Amino acid sequence: MSGLPGSGKSTLLRRWAEAALVIDPRVVHVACESVMPTWLPYAVYRPWARWRYFRWLRTAVRGGAPLLVHDCGGRPWMRRWLAGHAGPRGRELHLVLLDVGVAEALAGQAARGRWAPRRAFARHRRGLDRLLRTFSGSGEVAPTRGPVREVASVVLLDRGSRERVSTVEFGSRPARP
Repeated sequence: MSGLPGSGKSTLLRRWAEAALVIDPRVVHVACESVMPTWLPYAVYRPWARWRYFRWLRTAVRGGAPLLVHDCGGRPWMRRWLAGHAGPRGRELHLVLLDVGVAEALAGQAARGRWAPRRAFARHRRGLDRLLRTFSGSGEVAPTRGPVREVASVVLLDRGSRERVSTVEFGSRPARP
């Protein structure tokens, strides 16, 4: 699940949580924050939080069950890493991409009362813009091995379609003759 901070990734993942384990870095951020002194800025312990997040993610990927992974979308190396670990385990990587626009993402941040720092938001925006430029037009479900080679499919959701998608289902594809 990729999109700008405030685009609704965590909300959508919570809605889909019955289908699979949700790996959300915010969970680790909150856990780390709870054991740190209140005067210590997140930037100081962010490397530790990220290490814990990647360790959790690696353990979950090795577990073999379906996962829903929260990611900003601007890190191609993360998709390559996930695909590289999913493929040998007989699993596919699918990308759900939230393209709600900057204004909607900023409104989402305001609604939750939590803001991504300006530089971080700009970095996420550049990465997501790069990812979106790999696609021509929009679509509901786009099978791909072209623009984003490491994923089996891409689901592009705007604000309206994000609200209408209530569940996700994982299952095996029928065997091909």
